Amino acid sequence: MANNAEDIENNMETNVSPEPTQQPQEPGGIRARSRGGDGEGGGGGDGGGNGSGPEQNGQPPAAQPPRVVETEEDEDEELTLKYGAKHVIMLFVPVTLCMVVVVATIKSVSFYTQNDGQRLIYTPFPEDTDTVGQRAVNSILNATIMITVIIVMTLVLVLLYKYRCYKVIQGWLFLSSLLLLFFFSYIYLKEVFKTYNVAMDYFTLAVIIWNFGVVGMMCIHWKGPLRLQQAYLIMISALMALVFIKYLPEWTAWLILAVISVYDLLAVLCPKGPLRILVETAQERNEPIFPALIYSSTMVWLVNMADTDRPKRNSTEAATAQQEDPEGVASPAPSSLPQDDGGFNPSWVNQQQHQLGPIQSTEETRREIQQMPSARPPVDDDDEERGVKLGLGDFIFYSMLVGKASATASGDWNTTLACFVAILIGLCLTLLLLAIFKKALPALPISIFFGLVFYFATDNLVQPFMDKLALHQFYI
Repeated sequence: MANNAEDIENNMETNVSPEPTQQPQEPGGIRARSRGGDGEGGGGGDGGGNGSGPEQNGQPPAAQPPRVVETEEDEDEELTLKYGAKHVIMLFVPVTLCMVVVVATIKSVSFYTQNDGQRLIYTPFPEDTDTVGQRAVNSILNATIMITVIIVMTLVLVLLYKYRCYKVIQGWLFLSSLLLLFFFSYIYLKEVFKTYNVAMDYFTLAVIIWNFGVVGMMCIHWKGPLRLQQAYLIMISALMALVFIKYLPEWTAWLILAVISVYDLLAVLCPKGPLRILVETAQERNEPIFPALIYSSTMVWLVNMADTDRPKRNSTEAATAQQEDPEGVASPAPSSLPQDDGGFNPSWVNQQQHQLGPIQSTEETRREIQQMPSARPPVDDDDEERGVKLGLGDFIFYSMLVGKASATASGDWNTTLACFVAILIGLCLTLLLLAIFKKALPALPISIFFGLVFYFATDNLVQPFMDKLALHQFYI
């Protein structure tokens, strides 16, 4: 057995032994091809320039750039799909939360559904009339007054922004947020405590309202965590939607939803539309729109502005200091160097001067250096650029539609869920169009249209059909 094993090993060595004689030939062939040979070995100089090897004189082949372009296009398409889906999720969550808050309040707190005869000043015409025609006329008049007020206030906002009346706009938004966070929050908490029979003294309630309102004002109009700011914007939208559900008559509310979606379409897409002018003016000035009007899925722009102003200010001060000392040499005194010099000690400076000579800092050299491409990687602002933004008015009218459906559909959950799904489908289609056209688009028309169609179809067709099936004990 041992002899057989030795014979096998000898045979294996005999079979393997010819390989080393062939191996030295391969490096020569590889070197010949890499040095520009004709691909068959050490070719002549004429064939070296047109060789078919993977590299030509250390440069990539001519067919490589199209591959790079295709790769970049594939990466862009992949990023578009990735961030498109991410944007859908980013908007579905806050919109869903706002509608859930409104529907939960409508279902639990009877204050926002009972008709006590109170109306807004913008809807002076009552709907409890004797005839349907008179009720329709009154609802049209109420909706006309409401839409007129919205158009006038939008035009006032655009004019103030166009003529840089920022203080007036900030004061206007500040008062609106103050009213919502303190007064309407007090009404909301009072009715919730009354519904659930929670006893609380006015001092404790005042402390709660004070803390809630002050923190909200700081997060919305100054600085604060992103999630906290988003939560306050969602709560403000829900409170405003509840006010509209409470004080707008039924027919007037549905008519306002239909008309406001048409107005939103015209205001954003028309060349002279007020919202389009507002967005274009903000883009021309490279300024963000006020955070009290916009829900943003990225960091608060005020914090970003405060952070990015510092390096600009420091660079300006550095440039000013350089201009004040035009004869400054690149070899400072040892006493002016900080303790942590990062290796740029006086000996290194003297060595550089010995090799390159004294370096003078002049206007031309500074200009040339500033124009040179920087090796520092650009600041990654992809999250801020790709951050999705949605107006608070869209939140308000989405929640108003679902809440009104929940309040007027005789407590039917089928109609409420149908309107909820319709709004999300419309929002998804809007984001799809946004990815295609890549410009500001109105978020109300598609969602509100689907919501109204689903509401009336479910309330007048699906729900009676389901009631008949339940009445006859027939299950599908």
